[in-house]
Amino acid sequence: MKELLIFYFSGTGNAHQVAEWIKKEAIDNGVACSLYDITRLNIHNLTIDCDANIGLISPVHGFNYPPIMLSFISRFPHGHNRVILMNTRAGMKIGSIVTPGLSGITFLFSAMIFKMKGYKVIGMIPFDMPSNWLSLHPALRGNAVNYIFEENQHRVKKHFKRLCNKGTDFTALREIVQDILISPIALLYYAIGRFFIAKTFYASNRCIHCDLCVKQCPNKAIIKKNDHPYWTFKCESCMKCMNVCPARAIETSHGLVLITVLCTLLLSSSAIYAMLPHIFNNELVSFLTTNIILFCIMALFYRVQHTLIGKKSIAKVIRLLSLTHFNWWGRYNKNKTS
Repeated sequence: MKELLIFYFSGTGNAHQVAEWIKKEAIDNGVACSLYDITRLNIHNLTIDCDANIGLISPVHGFNYPPIMLSFISRFPHGHNRVILMNTRAGMKIGSIVTPGLSGITFLFSAMIFKMKGYKVIGMIPFDMPSNWLSLHPALRGNAVNYIFEENQHRVKKHFKRLCNKGTDFTALREIVQDILISPIALLYYAIGRFFIAKTFYASNRCIHCDLCVKQCPNKAIIKKNDHPYWTFKCESCMKCMNVCPARAIETSHGLVLITVLCTLLLSSSAIYAMLPHIFNNELVSFLTTNIILFCIMALFYRVQHTLIGKKSIAKVIRLLSLTHFNWWGRYNKNKTS
């Protein structure tokens, strides 16, 4: 290995941090290494030497690379270089153990695309960096984050050495059984789930209108509507906005999610739903119909919430129904947790 080009997508900094560790390891071993943030890169202006090794790293979203990375891979020019696929997954610390996340179809699907473009995949390597999905759980604290970082920095050294000595590293294939088993969830997330989750984010009445979330969103998914941040369906739940907000104003609307689910269940079990044609008794059709109803209700209620957020009394209630509002829930930052 003489040259390594690493293309990364990172929301809260985990994937970027792994890329930096790899770069340092490469340089220390006499390998030229460059990092490229795919959100700031015009791939059509990129020239890749035929002998260069290509690395890609991104967080896992819904057991796959997020759409922004998949789009980048699909636009990648044809070639015959060697490719190393990497990801960052939701790692948690239990005692002295870092629990592994799940890759799902991340590597298999991307490897297929690169294979069709003429490349040779020589590595599939997961890194279990600190989980940062604050919509689901409180932020990991400093000691846990530091421990997980140390473990992954050690793993970077181990995997880089293996790639240099053996030429390949397919560590991820050890988990291929569970990855295949959860692959249907990855497809559902891509088709429905990511759009639903996009509408769970909002800026509370704490917002100081600095527009940092709008400016720093990697996917340009946040716009201003009625002079207030508004999350569009382009949001990929990378959590960057929530963690960079200086006023801790960006929240997950758990109350809105609960109300939406309850309304969907009520409508699905109502007499109106029972009056629908017989085809709706089919399990697959019923499942798809329920999810469409859930999606439509969520989109409608999100607009209503955005309108009402300007009213102080209502805004306070909305914020109190968001678990992310409480100080003990915290925020994640790869350099500092709060």
